[in-house]
Amino acid sequence: MTMNDSQERRRVLYLIVCAAPPASDAHELVKLAQAAGWEVCVIATPAAMQWIDATALTELTGHDVRSEYRLPGEAKSLPEADAIAVAPATFNTVNKFRGGISDNMAVGVLCECLRAGVPIVLAPNAKAVLAEHPAFPASLRELASWGVHVLEQTPQPRGVRMAPWESILEAVERHVR
Repeated sequence: MTMNDSQERRRVLYLIVCAAPPASDAHELVKLAQAAGWEVCVIATPAAMQWIDATALTELTGHDVRSEYRLPGEAKSLPEADAIAVAPATFNTVNKFRGGISDNMAVGVLCECLRAGVPIVLAPNAKAVLAEHPAFPASLRELASWGVHVLEQTPQPRGVRMAPWESILEAVERHVR
């Protein structure tokens, strides 16, 4: 069965959320992406589940917020991704992604999609002392060399350091075309 233009599948954006101050505002990117025609699925690191309102994000997206791998025999619950935004991307997740340490679903999805041709936009948000740790800039450089689109974070001592939600969506749009 073929789909006509009015029945075409919407583009799917996976929003991977990590445990950092901007996580509580992840709904902002969801709304912006939906307004731009994206279907959004939220995947959170286990620690990020404490920073987000999973019920509200589920209602907003129509998809359960996932943070755990599915069980054997359990059907897939998310459509295939056309793009991924990692926002906020923490010190821990960035370094795990670079090292291929997929000990949670969020990093596992990143590791799987890296070579599957799915554009990945990473918006770091690490406090200054961690951003200066030698592993962090090395991880960002290496991920960028692998084709991950790494956005700059602002050098602030506290609070939100990642790029604005609008800039993250613009980067996603730019790299999907």
